[in-house]
Amino acid sequence: MSLSRPPVAEPTAVDEILTAAAGRGGDRLLLLRVLELLTRQFDLAAAAVYGRAGKRLELQAAVGAASFPATLGRRQPTRFESLALPGGRLLYEAGGGPPPGGSLLLALAAAQRAATLHGRLRRRSFEASYRGVELQALYDVGLAIASTLDPERLGEEILLRAVSLLDARRGALYLLRDGEYVLQETFGGAAPARLDPGELLGTPAGDGEPGASGPGGSEVGDGASPAAETREPDRLLLPGAGHVLQVAIEADGRPRGLLVVGDKESRTGVGPFGSADRRTLSLLANQAAIALENARLHSEALEKERLERELELAAEIQRRLLPERPPVVEGFELAGWSRPAQHVGGDYYDLLRSPEGRVLTVLADVAGKGLPAALMVSTVHAGIRLLADRAPLGPELAGRLNQHLAEATAPNKFVTLLAAELDPARAELRFVNAGHNPGLLLRAGGAVEELPVGGLPLGIFAGSAYQAGSVALAPGDLLCMYSDGITECVSPDGEEFGVGRLKERLGAAAERPLGEVVETVERAVTGFACGRSQADDQTLVLLRRQG
Repeated sequence: MSLSRPPVAEPTAVDEILTAAAGRGGDRLLLLRVLELLTRQFDLAAAAVYGRAGKRLELQAAVGAASFPATLGRRQPTRFESLALPGGRLLYEAGGGPPPGGSLLLALAAAQRAATLHGRLRRRSFEASYRGVELQALYDVGLAIASTLDPERLGEEILLRAVSLLDARRGALYLLRDGEYVLQETFGGAAPARLDPGELLGTPAGDGEPGASGPGGSEVGDGASPAAETREPDRLLLPGAGHVLQVAIEADGRPRGLLVVGDKESRTGVGPFGSADRRTLSLLANQAAIALENARLHSEALEKERLERELELAAEIQRRLLPERPPVVEGFELAGWSRPAQHVGGDYYDLLRSPEGRVLTVLADVAGKGLPAALMVSTVHAGIRLLADRAPLGPELAGRLNQHLAEATAPNKFVTLLAAELDPARAELRFVNAGHNPGLLLRAGGAVEELPVGGLPLGIFAGSAYQAGSVALAPGDLLCMYSDGITECVSPDGEEFGVGRLKERLGAAAERPLGEVVETVERAVTGFACGRSQADDQTLVLLRRQG
């Protein structure tokens, strides 16, 4: 019994293979020449070679009149014979000769492998070139959106760039506000005005990448597979879209919004978005996050600048409410000083001289700080100026001012006030205290008296009653009216300045001009706090009968 040997490639076939390998046709031509030799050597009617591409086999070369499919799946045509190759498969239609084998089959397997590797190399080269073009496009997009600081224009620019980069027919931009996604811009169709983030949670179909689309889930070649099937939650973003791709816009690791595109343009209409599209959209979302954050910071800076201008204006208005200079009264000296804790404050003082020659000194402290307190200061200022011309200082004036503030301000707002009216001819001082710190009267001999408190703060109860007191001023006597921002000034150790230190500073400088007395108290308080800012306004009003 003799064993038959498979046909061996003739020297002429080897020469043809070597010639094809050395030619300029490349690996594809070499594969075709080997396949032709194999077909002729084994008397095949037709043959085709397939190489692996993803989950399918893709036609690489064919000879003969038979019609071969472009790709092979798990099933293959039954009319053809099949041989497995290391990197693919050989399909052939027998013509009466023996099955293909021997050195030509090995040469075919080698040529098929070389052609497959060459194809992959070409694809990688193309992807690298495309990646470079894509990065350049993203760079240009980044420059375009980074130069826009207007939030409305920026949202439109981001969405239009996203739709253009991904050849999408639909698009939407959502920003996260108060725990929900709010629609900012749309393109190509309507989208929900608001979305609950909880509705967008879930696991997508396909390979598990969230937010990408591809409704069919079919097998395709390398580099073209959809990132995932469209989830039902994603369809909420673009109702009516067949394919949806969405990525999160994040800043500092926290969500800021969603960038959504739908229905990618293709030669046959619309198709799914691939993994490369998701990468592109993610990079664009990163740039969008930076641009949106810059726009937000720019808007906040403008708003802060506007508020600072308004505060400066408010501070200037409040400074104009204070006396520009004290009135001149023969035989007496007057001085006032105020330092707000913020741009504007809740302390207020006034020095008024009536046509009859009387002098009214007022110091008020509004509950609270900042603009609300400053607005109430304006109300107090207007009320005192109007009532001082209609009623002498005493229970009637205090009661009418209290009634006005109780009706014109919020229930939780009130004002402490100490007002004193001087009769220069009689050297007599008449005063009313509405819940304020008691005035300090430094006698020329060194004794210190406290003027008693006479009623509730203004604005608490509409029917509050007040009492007036009076005291005579001897030559050299000094009246000090102050706000609690001075006595409650805190040192770095948490100690308060206190009334005792205030009395000491006043006593040490009692014989100096009142301007120097004010400077002494100011320096003492500032030094006690070691220059640290304080939480309360500081105000001082001084009146002294000359010796």
